[in-house]
Amino acid sequence: MDAVPYLAGLSAIAGLALAFFFYGKVKAADPGNARMVQLMEAIQAGARAFLRREYTWVAGFVVIMTILIFAFLDYGRPWGAIAYITGAVLSGLAGFVGMTIATLANARTAQAAMTGGSKDALPLAFRGGAVMGFTVAGLSLLGLALSYLVYVEWLEVDDPFSVLTAFGLGASSIALFSRVGGGIYTKAADVGADLVGKVEAGIPEDDPRNPATIADNVGDNVGDVAGMGADLFESYTGSIVAPIALAAFLPAVVVNQHFQEKLGGVIAPELFLFPLAIAAVGMVASIVGAFMVKSSGSTNVHDLGKALHRSTNVAAVLTVLGVFGLGYVMLEDSDAIESWWGLPLGVVGGLLIGMAIGKVAEIWTSDSFSPVKKIAAQSETGPATTILGGISAGMISVGASVVLVCLGIGVAYWGGEQAGIEGLDLGIYGIALAAVGMLATTGVVVSVDAYGPIADNAGGIAEMAHLPPEVREVTDSLDSLGNTTAAVAKGFAVGSAALTALALFKAFEAAIVAAGGEALNLNLGEVEVFIGLFLGAMLPFVFAALTIDAVGRAANKMIEEVRRQFREIPGLREGKEGVEPEYARCVDISTAAALKEMLIPGGLAVVIPLVIGFIDVDALGGFLAGALVVGFALAIFMANAGGAWDNAKKYIEAGAHGGKGSDPHKAAVVGDTVGDPFKDTSGPAMNILIKVMTIVALIFASAFV
Repeated sequence: MDAVPYLAGLSAIAGLALAFFFYGKVKAADPGNARMVQLMEAIQAGARAFLRREYTWVAGFVVIMTILIFAFLDYGRPWGAIAYITGAVLSGLAGFVGMTIATLANARTAQAAMTGGSKDALPLAFRGGAVMGFTVAGLSLLGLALSYLVYVEWLEVDDPFSVLTAFGLGASSIALFSRVGGGIYTKAADVGADLVGKVEAGIPEDDPRNPATIADNVGDNVGDVAGMGADLFESYTGSIVAPIALAAFLPAVVVNQHFQEKLGGVIAPELFLFPLAIAAVGMVASIVGAFMVKSSGSTNVHDLGKALHRSTNVAAVLTVLGVFGLGYVMLEDSDAIESWWGLPLGVVGGLLIGMAIGKVAEIWTSDSFSPVKKIAAQSETGPATTILGGISAGMISVGASVVLVCLGIGVAYWGGEQAGIEGLDLGIYGIALAAVGMLATTGVVVSVDAYGPIADNAGGIAEMAHLPPEVREVTDSLDSLGNTTAAVAKGFAVGSAALTALALFKAFEAAIVAAGGEALNLNLGEVEVFIGLFLGAMLPFVFAALTIDAVGRAANKMIEEVRRQFREIPGLREGKEGVEPEYARCVDISTAAALKEMLIPGGLAVVIPLVIGFIDVDALGGFLAGALVVGFALAIFMANAGGAWDNAKKYIEAGAHGGKGSDPHKAAVVGDTVGDPFKDTSGPAMNILIKVMTIVALIFASAFV
């Protein structure tokens, strides 16, 4: 049992070694001609400049939070503060590594598409994504394993599991700002490039005449790669921290005499170590799955999808087998466990439900299914019906996702109940493990997700470097699949967010009791709880509005700049030889706008729970419950609606309903523009929002009391 943190650390190192191996493979590939290299380096420079400025701004927030943890919390002096900084630094590092590899892989993927078609381009783009995936999972698991060893076993600090929770808050802090800031950046550039270039000027997507194209391609890297990487780092970390924190605080609320007599009121150590063991098994399974991606050479999206899904399916099967084996070895002889199979059942239930939510996302966002085809058909009658179709598709997809999450919660809770001895209810602990199950294969899930922006960038470089049309055909097929895989990964992230937040909420409740306070009263008949519930239900909408408005304001500046350049630079719109747009101006506009606009939405997630918690703890309980339920539904709606609009546009661009340049295409571009902040800014940030607020409440529980 004592070897589990060491084994988890070794599996994390193996994941990082695979990331380094794939990095070498990508870097060794041919980046193409001089023009392609020039474009790649311009995108790299813009992405690095943005991340450098963003991390400088976020560092100020990290300093403030470190001071608060140090000042208000006994365990924060100094260990909680150190753990918080460690989580923040590793989260930022994961995003930086992802951005670096993505900006190396884009030109190389375009060159591979030209010389070897999708047979060469798909594995190369996937390897670029895999560097990101295994860096995210490897750094998170290594950080948690080392933190467990340092704080729990080696130094035996006071309140070590609260210190581990501070590590999770550090990861969440970076993720929130990276997702919001990167999302605002990428969508401001994307909306500006689309509306002025494709709709007003009538030039193709990623045309080198469009001044916003470089900014758009930079945005793919800082939003959909670096931001997404920090997001999944936080999700993965939070899913492992939640059951550990819950196990730590359970004795405070378990007053059953049988439990006190049999275990002395102390939770068995295997309940702390089982989440780390699950993550280790998932890491090994993901490594095996990563070698399963091979393309047949077809440009058919369905065939390409099979190649990518093979990796996630193999990883899932191996994880299921490994988790049941772990359950028997670790839990069969435990004094706290009645039925060893109960907790593995919850884990596997979470994994299967995560895959099912991903399938729901695929059904509503892939042009292989009717919802996207229906939206494309509705574009025949203009932008209004296109937008209505996307909203409807996103809303109906919430129904299926909520039913699946409820099913997963039920199975995991029942498994937890079967596992615990008399007097020790492990139902909520089972739900927390289900979140770990959903994200156990994070390495390969993020790999499949991060490949999408690389393919998108490859298409942009192919267009700007004037490569043959068949190259763009290959990259477009990869990009279309990337929209679907991104929606699948977002399904995993938001599904796990709901389960993780529920576990953290229960841990918060237990932490209040452990700190000497009374158990939370969540009776809706109490006015403070009712007010808190309404405030919690309100916040996701306000947060979404703020981030969408931020994209709108930044996009307005971008649109004006693109129009100005078309108007004032002679020969630019006509494509006169030797005339180049001022790409750097557009990059700077997106950067400045994103950094300014991310502060208020990001700050709300931390400030509001603290304010409510210091006023009334029961009101905070109602607030967190309202935000969890509404935030989950809104995140699913926005992610799937945005993905559906995007792929409806690509379906038309492939030749349906008149193809590129037709009136239906223009309507679909408008729908896609509306969906951009839905799927890449507000929606993805929502799952971080609900976890950040819950983990802030948990960490400051003792201060509230």
